[in-house]
Amino acid sequence: MTNHWNDLANSDCLMIIGCNPAENHPISFKWITKAQEKGAKLIVVDPRFTRSAAKADLFVRLRPGTDIALMGGLIHYILENNLFHRDYVVHYTNAAFLVHKEFAFGDGLFTGYQKEKRAYNPETWSYELDAEKKPVTDPTLTDPRCVFQIVKAHFARYTPELVEAVTGIPQAQFAQRAALYCATGAPGKAGTILYAMGGTQHSTGVQIIRSYAILQQLLGNMGLPGGGINALRGENNVQGSTDMALLFHIVPGYMAIPSEANHPTLKDYLDKETPKASYWMNKPKFFVSLLKAFWGDAATKDNDFAYDYLPKIGKGYEGAGYSWIPLFEAMGAGRIKGMLVWGMNPAVSSPNLNQTYEALDRLEWLAAFDLWETDTAVFWQRPGADPKKIKTEVFMFPAADSLEKEGSASNSGRWLQWRYQAVKPHGDAKSDLWYANRLGLELIKLYKEDAKAICPEPMVKLAWSYGEDPDVHLIAKEVNGYTVADKKQVPNFTQLADDGTTACGCWIYSGSYPGPEKKDNLMARRHAKDDSGLMLYPTWAWAWPVNRRIIYNRCSLDPQGQPWSPHKAMFKWDEAAKTWKNFDVPDFGWLDPKTKAHIPPEVSAKTPFIMLPEGKSRLFVPAGVCKEGPLPEHYEPLECAFMNAVSPQQSNPAIKIWASALDRVAELCDPRYPVIATTLRLTEHWQGGAMTRNLDWQNELFPEMFVEISPSLAKAKGIKAGDWVTVKSVRGEVRARANVTARVAPFTCGKPGFQQTVELVALPWHFGFAGGATGGPPPHNYAANQLAPQVGDANTMIPEYKVFLVDVVKA
Repeated sequence: MTNHWNDLANSDCLMIIGCNPAENHPISFKWITKAQEKGAKLIVVDPRFTRSAAKADLFVRLRPGTDIALMGGLIHYILENNLFHRDYVVHYTNAAFLVHKEFAFGDGLFTGYQKEKRAYNPETWSYELDAEKKPVTDPTLTDPRCVFQIVKAHFARYTPELVEAVTGIPQAQFAQRAALYCATGAPGKAGTILYAMGGTQHSTGVQIIRSYAILQQLLGNMGLPGGGINALRGENNVQGSTDMALLFHIVPGYMAIPSEANHPTLKDYLDKETPKASYWMNKPKFFVSLLKAFWGDAATKDNDFAYDYLPKIGKGYEGAGYSWIPLFEAMGAGRIKGMLVWGMNPAVSSPNLNQTYEALDRLEWLAAFDLWETDTAVFWQRPGADPKKIKTEVFMFPAADSLEKEGSASNSGRWLQWRYQAVKPHGDAKSDLWYANRLGLELIKLYKEDAKAICPEPMVKLAWSYGEDPDVHLIAKEVNGYTVADKKQVPNFTQLADDGTTACGCWIYSGSYPGPEKKDNLMARRHAKDDSGLMLYPTWAWAWPVNRRIIYNRCSLDPQGQPWSPHKAMFKWDEAAKTWKNFDVPDFGWLDPKTKAHIPPEVSAKTPFIMLPEGKSRLFVPAGVCKEGPLPEHYEPLECAFMNAVSPQQSNPAIKIWASALDRVAELCDPRYPVIATTLRLTEHWQGGAMTRNLDWQNELFPEMFVEISPSLAKAKGIKAGDWVTVKSVRGEVRARANVTARVAPFTCGKPGFQQTVELVALPWHFGFAGGATGGPPPHNYAANQLAPQVGDANTMIPEYKVFLVDVVKA
């Protein structure tokens, strides 16, 4: 989140799109309701009428996968009606930057597309530079090559008529929704966008979120109370897992993992990955301190701080990286021998599960760490499998529950909150930390004992001194960072160095544990004091970075340092006293570190986005950021019942198309699969179901798999409520109870004269074939993701769970 949960109450208008907080993040609705009680309007955009929609001032039913067309329509509405926040756009975005003379767009493609590679050469997606290599700008925003005019021209096609043709939203309702949300572009107003997996789990997921960002920039809604783009994380501490780099492409603190092709030496890495401007110029301090945390005394200046010990990333299987889909494709091809599964259930949560199962069948070993025996741990017992033909050796390790261990959890708002152990782990269960530590100790021992071990140094020289039963406070202090010579905690990341004198496990967490004693653990603070009246609560827990509650917060002020919303002031410049009054931690330079004089606002107004080289937010993203283009463009999902009404380019031109025998895709407008399907989450069940489907109370609430079917589809198919039906895709089929409900409805889309009506069904994805409840009687697998396609976003490879084609028949 750019803001935080409590801050939702400060909004004047909330747009819920791609998420369902009333059901999936119910505590958040406390703050949404507070905003409504103060007069805020709530807009809910969803393919289904959800519990969130039931509380909305305006519900907008959107065909799955058409978010960009809707956002494009809103952007066009803003620019056509001059509703953008001009001062904000001119001073705080790259709207005035001129773009490369050869940049162009046509027929759904940007310049540089290479059809045979399904990839772009993004050379022209760049700024025009002057003699000093600085971007040329036009503050009047009138030059046809400035970003503002390019954005305006790009989205001019997204008229209300086209929005209706693509999304199914009637023009009158679109106009109502546009007027309601776009009113937040007035100075003194703030609108927020809330999204989750409904926005990201598409083959255009990154560009969908980019479209939200463009909308918020034009309206001046970034960096101020009640604004922002706020991702509702799907699990407790998912934010922490990404902060600490449980992703293949980064190391802790969102720094790129070194590439074997581009970064053979530390100098190569720092030269290429450190920008010439922005706060990321400090990356050498953060990165070298990380290497020191990893290898301690073995990391010296003479050996480039053990840089050679850090594994370098390659291109991945078929050049597609190392995210979820290519890992399982590589597994299916026999390239991966073993798999450690920690607190997840891929036998339920993966797309195209039949491919996942065959991939698991080819493993030599599988280790599952969980509270219960999961579907993944017993994948060899799935319906239709022959255990005699599966040679995978499975190890099951009992894990501790969150109440059985101590440590921090990072919430969606970037708050690190310390929690304490309530009870000892049950039976032989151990914490994830205990297992990870033990695994490290055993590997170090094996490498030390093996005289023939290949390249043992990265393991045997690790700074791994956590003991047999690791102390979570010791690790938290290492993550915070310390000075190497005297082992004193650093106060925050401004004290990190690139000469090997400091060590830090994650620079963005530096400041969370700045002293040696447990009382210095700022994550454990619980003081509900808030002098701002904006629900910042600066002494409750600790937020990264440096306890900043709202990031990009310089943008809450005009260039002269006065708040756009005086009644929601986080900061204010006192011109007479030449001082700042601050309620939050400034995300801008406000204090001269040498003289301690307060820096005038005109200085920080030039670079309000300190983490970007331009110092401005990006309406147009330059080369190297997004693989399918510098601006969002609507493409249809890979499986679709409609032709693309926006351009001749049907689907995302940069996505990877997998070609294994099990990676089947329905044809465009496939008559065998005439129904659109989407997936959903329930309040009563949790993710892959490993926890909730083993709890009797939860199973009493939702014991069976079901599919939401509209009354019109039920009538056409002769289906009654409660009937068992079979939902089929080109990849597999699932049995489910029919839940005939008006929560789902058909969509009528297409340009005049080419319209057609297509039904929508929705399935929860929590069920499977193992555990206390599977979703129905044996011998069936009730996992919805047997239906979902193995296709991912062009940038992240996140699977397209949220839209695919099926048919529904009575079982």
